[in-house]
Amino acid sequence: MSDLSIVTWNINSVRLRAPRVSAFLEQHKPDVLCLQEIKCRESQFPTKVFEDLGYKHMHIAGQKGLHGVATVSKLPIEQLEPPEFCNLGHARIVASRIAGFDIHNIYLPAGGDEADPVINEKFAHKLEFLDRMERIYGEFDTNTPLIVVGDLNIAPHQNDVWSHKQLLKVVSHTPVETDAMARIIKAGSFTDLARREHGDNEKLYSWWSYRAKDWATSNRGRRLDHIWANAAAEPKAVTGTYRIHADERGGEKPSDHAPVEMHFNV
Repeated sequence: MSDLSIVTWNINSVRLRAPRVSAFLEQHKPDVLCLQEIKCRESQFPTKVFEDLGYKHMHIAGQKGLHGVATVSKLPIEQLEPPEFCNLGHARIVASRIAGFDIHNIYLPAGGDEADPVINEKFAHKLEFLDRMERIYGEFDTNTPLIVVGDLNIAPHQNDVWSHKQLLKVVSHTPVETDAMARIIKAGSFTDLARREHGDNEKLYSWWSYRAKDWATSNRGRRLDHIWANAAAEPKAVTGTYRIHADERGGEKPSDHAPVEMHFNV
Protein backbone atom coordinates (compact mmCIF):
# COMPACT_ATOMS: atom_id res chain seq x y z
CA MET A 1 0.00 0.00 0.00
CA SER A 2 1.55 3.28 -1.13
CA ASP A 3 -0.90 5.53 0.66
CA LEU A 4 -3.61 5.53 3.29
CA SER A 5 -6.99 6.87 2.13
CA ILE A 6 -9.20 8.34 4.85
CA VAL A 7 -12.81 9.47 4.54
CA THR A 8 -14.76 11.36 7.18
CA TRP A 9 -18.57 11.44 7.02
CA ASN A 10 -21.31 12.60 9.37
CA ILE A 11 -23.75 9.88 8.43
CA ASN A 12 -26.72 11.05 10.56
CA SER A 13 -27.75 7.51 11.63
CA VAL A 14 -25.55 4.66 10.42
CA ARG A 15 -28.38 2.10 10.60
CA LEU A 16 -30.75 4.22 8.52
CA ARG A 17 -28.09 4.92 5.91
CA ALA A 18 -26.24 1.62 5.89
CA PRO A 19 -27.14 1.02 2.21
CA ARG A 20 -25.70 4.43 1.29
CA VAL A 21 -22.51 3.73 3.22
CA SER A 22 -22.17 0.28 1.69
CA ALA A 23 -22.57 1.63 -1.87
CA PHE A 24 -20.02 4.37 -1.20
CA LEU A 25 -17.46 1.91 0.17
CA GLU A 26 -17.95 -0.47 -2.75
CA GLN A 27 -17.33 2.37 -5.20
CA HIS A 28 -14.51 4.32 -3.55
CA LYS A 29 -12.84 1.74 -1.29
CA PRO A 30 -11.13 4.02 1.24
CA ASP A 31 -8.82 2.32 3.72
CA VAL A 32 -10.38 4.10 6.69
CA LEU A 33 -13.87 5.50 7.18
CA CYS A 34 -14.55 7.81 10.12
CA LEU A 35 -18.26 8.24 10.87
CA GLN A 36 -19.95 10.76 13.12
CA GLU A 37 -23.47 10.94 14.50
CA ILE A 38 -23.99 7.19 14.22
CA LYS A 39 -26.94 7.50 16.65
CA CYS A 40 -26.73 4.02 18.15
CA ARG A 41 -25.10 2.02 20.89
CA GLU A 42 -22.02 -0.07 20.12
CA SER A 43 -24.10 -3.27 20.20
CA GLN A 44 -26.48 -1.83 17.57
CA PHE A 45 -23.77 -0.87 15.10
CA PRO A 46 -24.21 -2.72 11.77
CA THR A 47 -20.85 -4.47 11.95
CA LYS A 48 -21.71 -7.12 9.34
CA VAL A 49 -22.23 -4.45 6.67
CA PHE A 50 -18.64 -3.36 7.10
CA GLU A 51 -17.12 -6.78 7.66
CA ASP A 52 -18.64 -8.06 4.42
CA LEU A 53 -16.82 -5.24 2.57
CA GLY A 54 -13.46 -5.96 4.18
CA TYR A 55 -13.62 -3.44 7.03
CA LYS A 56 -12.98 -5.93 9.79
CA HIS A 57 -11.40 -3.50 12.25
CA MET A 58 -13.71 -1.13 14.16
CA HIS A 59 -13.46 1.38 16.98
CA ILE A 60 -16.90 2.50 18.11
CA ALA A 61 -18.13 4.91 20.75
CA GLY A 62 -21.91 4.70 20.79
CA GLN A 63 -24.76 6.36 22.63
CA LYS A 64 -28.48 5.73 22.62
CA GLY A 65 -30.16 7.73 19.86
CA LEU A 66 -27.63 10.58 19.91
CA HIS A 67 -24.11 11.50 18.90
CA GLY A 68 -21.74 8.54 18.53
CA VAL A 69 -18.61 8.09 16.42
CA ALA A 70 -17.03 5.08 14.75
CA THR A 71 -13.82 4.42 12.84
CA VAL A 72 -13.79 1.37 10.56
CA SER A 73 -10.69 0.20 8.76
CA LYS A 74 -9.27 -2.40 6.42
CA LEU A 75 -6.09 -2.18 8.48
CA PRO A 76 -5.57 -3.07 12.14
CA ILE A 77 -6.63 -0.48 14.71
CA GLU A 78 -4.89 0.16 17.99
CA GLN A 79 -7.47 1.77 20.25
CA LEU A 80 -6.11 4.79 22.14
CA GLU A 81 -7.43 6.66 25.15
CA PRO A 82 -9.52 9.55 23.81
CA PRO A 83 -8.72 13.12 24.84
CA GLU A 84 -11.17 14.51 27.41
CA PHE A 85 -12.73 17.19 25.24
CA CYS A 86 -16.33 16.62 26.38
CA ASN A 87 -17.28 17.40 29.97
CA LEU A 88 -20.74 15.82 29.62
CA GLY A 89 -19.69 12.26 28.87
CA HIS A 90 -21.09 12.24 25.33
CA ALA A 91 -19.79 9.75 22.76
CA ARG A 92 -18.02 12.34 20.62
CA ILE A 93 -14.52 11.05 19.95
CA VAL A 94 -12.55 7.91 19.23
CA ALA A 95 -8.77 7.96 19.08
CA SER A 96 -7.16 5.23 17.00
CA ARG A 97 -3.68 4.37 15.71
CA ILE A 98 -3.68 3.09 12.15
CA ALA A 99 -0.65 2.57 9.88
CA GLY A 100 1.53 4.77 12.09
CA PHE A 101 -0.93 7.66 12.36
CA ASP A 102 -2.95 8.72 15.37
CA ILE A 103 -6.43 9.49 14.05
CA HIS A 104 -8.88 11.47 16.17
CA ASN A 105 -12.44 11.12 14.90
CA ILE A 106 -14.52 13.93 16.43
CA TYR A 107 -18.15 15.00 16.48
CA LEU A 108 -18.01 18.49 17.93
CA PRO A 109 -21.20 19.87 19.53
CA ALA A 110 -23.37 21.84 17.12
CA GLY A 111 -24.15 24.47 19.75
CA GLY A 112 -27.88 25.04 19.32
CA ASP A 113 -29.44 28.10 17.73
CA GLU A 114 -28.47 31.03 19.99
CA ALA A 115 -24.84 32.15 19.92
CA ASP A 116 -24.95 33.21 23.57
CA PRO A 117 -23.47 30.90 26.24
CA VAL A 118 -25.38 32.71 28.99
CA ILE A 119 -28.81 31.73 27.68
CA ASN A 120 -27.85 28.66 25.61
CA GLU A 121 -26.27 25.74 27.47
CA LYS A 122 -25.52 23.95 24.20
CA PHE A 123 -23.44 26.86 22.98
CA ALA A 124 -21.67 27.09 26.34
CA HIS A 125 -20.84 23.40 26.03
CA LYS A 126 -19.46 23.94 22.55
CA LEU A 127 -17.17 26.73 23.74
CA GLU A 128 -15.98 24.59 26.66
CA PHE A 129 -15.25 21.74 24.24
CA LEU A 130 -13.21 24.10 22.05
CA ASP A 131 -11.27 25.42 25.04
CA ARG A 132 -10.35 21.88 26.03
CA MET A 133 -9.23 21.08 22.48
CA GLU A 134 -6.93 24.10 22.46
CA ARG A 135 -5.35 23.17 25.79
CA ILE A 136 -4.98 19.44 25.13
CA TYR A 137 -3.70 19.75 21.57
CA GLY A 138 -1.23 22.36 22.76
CA GLU A 139 0.30 19.64 24.96
CA PHE A 140 0.25 16.86 22.33
CA ASP A 141 3.52 15.25 21.23
CA THR A 142 4.36 17.04 17.99
CA ASN A 143 6.59 14.14 16.85
CA THR A 144 3.58 11.82 16.63
CA PRO A 145 1.78 12.07 13.25
CA LEU A 146 -1.75 13.15 14.15
CA ILE A 147 -4.72 13.46 11.82
CA VAL A 148 -7.90 15.09 13.16
CA VAL A 149 -11.07 14.44 11.21
CA GLY A 150 -14.76 14.87 11.73
CA ASP A 151 -17.80 17.07 11.85
CA LEU A 152 -16.35 20.00 13.78
CA ASN A 153 -19.50 22.10 13.28
CA ILE A 154 -17.58 25.27 12.47
CA ALA A 155 -17.10 26.84 9.06
CA PRO A 156 -13.93 28.84 9.72
CA HIS A 157 -13.29 30.89 6.56
CA GLN A 158 -15.38 33.44 4.68
CA ASN A 159 -15.62 31.09 1.73
CA ASP A 160 -16.62 28.12 3.91
CA VAL A 161 -20.16 29.57 3.96
CA TRP A 162 -22.52 30.73 1.25
CA SER A 163 -22.70 34.23 2.75
CA HIS A 164 -20.10 35.43 5.24
CA LYS A 165 -22.06 38.61 5.97
CA GLN A 166 -25.41 36.89 6.56
CA LEU A 167 -23.98 34.09 8.72
CA LEU A 168 -21.73 36.09 11.05
CA LYS A 169 -24.33 35.82 13.81
CA VAL A 170 -25.35 32.25 12.97
CA VAL A 171 -23.94 29.41 15.09
CA SER A 172 -21.08 27.67 13.24
CA HIS A 173 -19.68 30.90 11.72
CA THR A 174 -19.65 33.39 14.61
CA PRO A 175 -16.32 35.08 15.38
CA VAL A 176 -16.10 33.47 18.82
CA GLU A 177 -16.22 30.03 17.18
CA THR A 178 -13.93 30.74 14.22
CA ASP A 179 -11.41 32.46 16.50
CA ALA A 180 -11.44 29.42 18.81
CA MET A 181 -10.81 27.09 15.87
CA ALA A 182 -7.90 29.26 14.74
CA ARG A 183 -6.39 29.01 18.22
CA ILE A 184 -6.74 25.20 18.21
CA ILE A 185 -5.04 24.96 14.82
CA LYS A 186 -2.18 27.13 16.10
CA ALA A 187 -1.88 25.27 19.43
CA GLY A 188 -1.67 21.87 17.74
CA SER A 189 0.47 23.04 14.80
CA PHE A 190 -2.27 21.79 12.48
CA THR A 191 -2.78 22.39 8.78
CA ASP A 192 -6.35 22.60 7.50
CA LEU A 193 -5.81 20.39 4.45
CA ALA A 194 -8.83 21.71 2.56
CA ARG A 195 -7.26 25.15 2.50
CA ARG A 196 -3.79 23.79 1.77
CA GLU A 197 -5.29 22.25 -1.36
CA HIS A 198 -7.70 25.06 -2.25
CA GLY A 199 -7.02 28.78 -1.89
CA ASP A 200 -8.99 30.89 0.58
CA ASN A 201 -10.84 32.54 -2.32
CA GLU A 202 -12.51 29.26 -3.37
CA LYS A 203 -15.94 28.31 -2.01
CA LEU A 204 -15.94 24.90 -0.29
CA TYR A 205 -18.98 23.28 1.32
CA SER A 206 -19.54 19.86 2.90
CA TRP A 207 -23.00 20.41 4.43
CA TRP A 208 -26.32 21.55 2.98
CA SER A 209 -29.44 21.93 5.11
CA TYR A 210 -32.39 19.59 4.76
CA ARG A 211 -34.59 22.70 4.84
CA ALA A 212 -33.63 23.67 1.30
CA LYS A 213 -36.15 22.45 -1.29
CA ASP A 214 -33.36 22.05 -3.83
CA TRP A 215 -30.03 21.98 -2.03
CA ALA A 216 -27.94 21.82 -5.19
CA THR A 217 -29.61 24.75 -6.93
CA SER A 218 -29.66 27.04 -3.89
CA ASN A 219 -26.17 25.79 -2.87
CA ARG A 220 -26.35 27.47 0.52
CA GLY A 221 -23.72 25.29 2.07
CA ARG A 222 -21.13 25.37 4.83
CA ARG A 223 -17.83 23.52 5.27
CA LEU A 224 -18.33 21.85 8.65
CA ASP A 225 -16.38 18.64 8.00
CA HIS A 226 -12.63 18.81 8.36
CA ILE A 227 -9.35 16.96 7.91
CA TRP A 228 -6.36 18.43 9.73
CA ALA A 229 -2.79 17.19 9.96
CA ASN A 230 -0.24 18.20 12.56
CA ALA A 231 3.35 19.13 11.71
CA ALA A 232 4.46 15.48 11.73
CA ALA A 233 1.58 14.30 9.50
CA GLU A 234 1.18 17.24 7.10
CA PRO A 235 4.16 16.39 4.86
CA LYS A 236 2.63 12.94 4.37
CA ALA A 237 -0.66 14.36 3.03
CA VAL A 238 -0.74 13.62 -0.70
CA THR A 239 -1.27 16.72 -2.82
CA GLY A 240 -4.29 16.52 -5.09
CA THR A 241 -6.16 13.83 -3.15
CA TYR A 242 -8.48 16.09 -1.13
CA ARG A 243 -12.06 15.60 -2.26
CA ILE A 244 -15.55 16.52 -1.08
CA HIS A 245 -17.96 13.87 -2.43
CA ALA A 246 -20.80 16.37 -2.90
CA ASP A 247 -22.83 13.93 -5.03
CA GLU A 248 -23.51 11.92 -1.86
CA ARG A 249 -25.70 14.78 -0.61
CA GLY A 250 -28.22 13.83 -3.31
CA GLY A 251 -30.13 10.65 -4.03
CA GLU A 252 -32.32 8.61 -1.71
CA LYS A 253 -32.22 9.25 2.05
CA PRO A 254 -28.95 11.22 2.08
CA SER A 255 -27.15 12.61 5.08
CA ASP A 256 -27.03 16.39 5.09
CA HIS A 257 -23.22 16.05 5.10
CA ALA A 258 -20.99 14.88 2.26
CA PRO A 259 -18.00 12.57 2.77
CA VAL A 260 -14.59 14.25 2.69
CA GLU A 261 -11.46 12.35 1.59
CA MET A 262 -7.67 12.73 1.86
CA HIS A 263 -4.75 10.37 1.23
CA PHE A 264 -1.52 10.11 3.22
CA ASN A 265 1.82 8.52 2.39
CA VAL A 266 2.57 5.64 4.73
